[in-house]
Amino acid sequence: MANGRYCANCGAPLAGAACASCAADLSPGAKFCHRCGTVVGATVPVTREARTNALPWIVAALAFLALFAMAAGRGFNARRGSTVDGSQNALPQAGLDDRGVAADDQSAGVRAPDISSLSPQERADRLYNRVMLLATQGKIDSVQFFAPMALQAYLMLSPLNTDQRYDMGRIGEMAGALPLAKAQADTILRENPNHLLGLILEARLAILAGDTTQLHSYERRLIAAQKTELAKKRDEYVRHQDDITNAVSQARKSLGMKS
Repeated sequence: MANGRYCANCGAPLAGAACASCAADLSPGAKFCHRCGTVVGATVPVTREARTNALPWIVAALAFLALFAMAAGRGFNARRGSTVDGSQNALPQAGLDDRGVAADDQSAGVRAPDISSLSPQERADRLYNRVMLLATQGKIDSVQFFAPMALQAYLMLSPLNTDQRYDMGRIGEMAGALPLAKAQADTILRENPNHLLGLILEARLAILAGDTTQLHSYERRLIAAQKTELAKKRDEYVRHQDDITNAVSQARKSLGMKS
């Protein structure tokens, strides 16, 4: 055991380890920080007070990470819609409300929704819906503008639940902040290896990585878990029903299975 908090053989974090980048507590065995997406490595314990005082810096660092990834991946993202079926899978979800988005964009270009009177969760939901809609419309510059704002909104909700992690992962995926998206998917599946949203997010990231073997593995797991998981009637499954329906349909097609 190295420093009492990391495995001496593989370097994986043990109980009590913290992220060297944002000071978030790491789950045992994690490969990425669930908050900022940093690859797990040697770190030092931090106090609760230090984590609290570091929050503004965490927000700034996350926004910088997203902006850097978006700028680097601009050309890649512009071509991504047909590869990841963005027209279907980036659709706003029925449980979210972003009234006036289309009118705002048509009449005044990119304009932030009025979120001043919303709760932190409503603020995050509204920004998530905006990013998804803009991605559907192919407005890459607008996605790049709103994604850091949305990621900051979700970071303020910490600790995140599964639904929030999936939303954050999708924003990272659309914005090109793939390590952040991967960290959310890994955390969801660590808590529940059969969670449909975790499998969907991993499959989408496998497509972006061009890893067909991993893609088919996640697709098979998705189809196998679908019936049992949907029977649990989780709130996040209801909220993201369109994503689940589209992903299962695409998985069956990809694996050559009948609908």
